[in-house]
Amino acid sequence: MQATNIIITSTYFINVIIIAIIFFFKERIHTFENRAYGFLIIISLIEGFNEILGFLILKYYGYNNLIYLLSCKIILISYPLWVIDFLLYNVIITFNLKQTSKKSNYILSLFIITAIFISLIIAAVPISFSFINGLVIPLGYATTIVYITCGITDFFIVVLLLYSLKKGFNTKFIPAVCLFLLGIIVVFFQFKNPQFLLIGPLLSLITFIMYHTIENPDLKMIEQLNIAKSQADRANNAKTEFLSSMSHEIRTPLNAIVGFSNTLNENPKLPEELKDEVSDILTASDNLLEIVNGVLDISKIEANKIEIVKKEYDTKKMFEELCKLTKSRIGTKPIEFVSKIDKSIPRVLYGDSVRVKQVILNLLTNAAKYTDEGKIIFTVNSVKKDNIVRLIVSVEDTGRGIKEQNINKLFTKFERLDEEGNTTIEGTGLGLAITKKLVELMHGNIVVQSKFGKGSKFTVSIDQGYVDKPNIKLDETSVIMESINLKGKRILLVDDNKLNIKVASRLLEPYKADITTLLSGEETIELLKKDNKYDLILLDDMMPKLSGTDTFKKIKEDKLFDGPIVVLTANALTGEKEKYLEVGFDDYLAKPIENIELNRVLKKYLKK
Repeated sequence: MQATNIIITSTYFINVIIIAIIFFFKERIHTFENRAYGFLIIISLIEGFNEILGFLILKYYGYNNLIYLLSCKIILISYPLWVIDFLLYNVIITFNLKQTSKKSNYILSLFIITAIFISLIIAAVPISFSFINGLVIPLGYATTIVYITCGITDFFIVVLLLYSLKKGFNTKFIPAVCLFLLGIIVVFFQFKNPQFLLIGPLLSLITFIMYHTIENPDLKMIEQLNIAKSQADRANNAKTEFLSSMSHEIRTPLNAIVGFSNTLNENPKLPEELKDEVSDILTASDNLLEIVNGVLDISKIEANKIEIVKKEYDTKKMFEELCKLTKSRIGTKPIEFVSKIDKSIPRVLYGDSVRVKQVILNLLTNAAKYTDEGKIIFTVNSVKKDNIVRLIVSVEDTGRGIKEQNINKLFTKFERLDEEGNTTIEGTGLGLAITKKLVELMHGNIVVQSKFGKGSKFTVSIDQGYVDKPNIKLDETSVIMESINLKGKRILLVDDNKLNIKVASRLLEPYKADITTLLSGEETIELLKKDNKYDLILLDDMMPKLSGTDTFKKIKEDKLFDGPIVVLTANALTGEKEKYLEVGFDDYLAKPIENIELNRVLKKYLKK
């Protein structure tokens, strides 16, 4: 029997040593929970060492020995210390205690005082021995105190376990369940057969199980992951900043190309033979602008910098604009465009209208690109439930369709399907990739059905908020270009680029307003100090020394001008408009300047 106990004790002691080496020599998070577990390991080591020491002393020197007596006292003290620490561990994980809080310090102090008090009692109470089957078994008051302490502690552990189960089972409570179930068996067996020493092995087993439930991640791996994440974030930020800068640089010359092309296109004296060439320039400019916007959008999505900005919007206005834009993209192709907009769709919804419009426009543009003749059917239906309106949008065409094996590649960025058959179609393969990402960001769904050579059908469902009492003003008239005479109105135009000044001045010519041009923010401040009798300021943002935003803030701080100030910028990334409006600008004009947008701004702020 003695040999059996020695083998059992040695086995579990070696097990505890292995756990201790793994736990203490491996970098870990120093949480309250891990510290409590560390003390459990130390107590288990002390208990196991003294059991082996006791066997050796008993074998060579007998039980009537001071060292053996001391060893037995340490073993008896170890049991209640272990269960008290185990109770502390369960309190920590139940109430998610942090060591830095005052509440945690009070609880820790209470447990330490209790542990010291129990230890002193066991140390002071005399110990007696009994002989069973040739084995020396410690008995007496000290042993009784150990049993009572462990019983009370186990009761509180069960109470905590039941309290925790109400919130849902957590894997961290597996050791407590094991201790409760196995503890009943071991205590009952030990009571009937005191010659077997099974409490130490039980505590060792629970300690082993706990190692696999505590929060003890590999810090080295975490550090490597954090470094990799940091490098990826820096690379993404650098890419986004580079693309943003490139966008600004590309948009500046594009502003000149589009601006001068628009003025030529609207010039009644333009020779007929040049009209097609000017129209081609505008088409090429639109394609280039679409590519730039697509690359910027996908880079912002990858960098997690795209946010869904929700607000009230006019659905009628949005669908009308989408239909007009699609017809312009179809151009002279022999395609019938059919729109079926459900009249029961609420006039005002709450959501990110910019993103919803971008998703639908991408699908309509895609249909216009890949359909040579036939039909494009644009259908919008809705389902209302409580305060949610589900928009179900489908775009069906009689175009080239998609091969079945290529449907899975459809939403992959920079992937253009059947390039040999689509050599005449311009694009980067970003449109649908962006569309899918945006739909997912809005927690929507997109489905594609296609037959190669016969056409495709894309269906998108997106949930939007229902607005019972709209705050926005509904405009019953469509945005149309109209001739506005602004004679007598004074406009201050500020841009550091002389070519941009020339383009904007040319676009403003038909309105017959009095235009003053400046090349810097500093000049603007100085001019407004002397003369601020202007009706509108168009202010570029990306200027050296004093940016447009800084100039705007200086104007407002010094109260130099209280009329409308519109930012004029090539920073046309999604979300930039909202940022400028938050700064305080009255409106926003993106470069290249669109005639319809310029007309809208002038009509809004200058027409009586």
